[in-house]
Amino acid sequence: MTVTTLALESGYWEMLGRNVGAIVCYAIIGLVLMIVGFYAIDLTTPGKLRDIVREGKPNAIVALASGMLSMSFIVVLAIYASSGKLSEGLIASLVFGLVGIIAQVIAVRAVELVSGVDIGRVINSPTFTPEVLIVAAAHFGLGLVVAFAIL
Repeated sequence: MTVTTLALESGYWEMLGRNVGAIVCYAIIGLVLMIVGFYAIDLTTPGKLRDIVREGKPNAIVALASGMLSMSFIVVLAIYASSGKLSEGLIASLVFGLVGIIAQVIAVRAVELVSGVDIGRVINSPTFTPEVLIVAAAHFGLGLVVAFAIL
């Protein structure tokens, strides 16, 4: 009978605990930024976005989803750029995320103004309206720009 012994390297449990802690911290920062991002989008769009989304209006859902996806790009690249330094990564994620939210709101509203999209009409429409793709593209594109600017 052969006996197999599982040997873990010295410091394995410490490293595992540190990495689990980092995941929890980044998840909290990400969640906070997503919530702040939601309220920023809500404050700058006509009507109560939460209620409009809850009613199942497809354009509001697309606009909000693209904003949340954009924010996740920013947080992910801030984590990546921190090179494993937890405190620097957390601070960078928070700062870049907040700057990204502000830039996103301003840019999306500017795109709506330039393109002539009436965001209030679009997000309140009970049916899909192609103009919402302009808003989604603005969110998505700006999120990529801010995310890659972090690098």
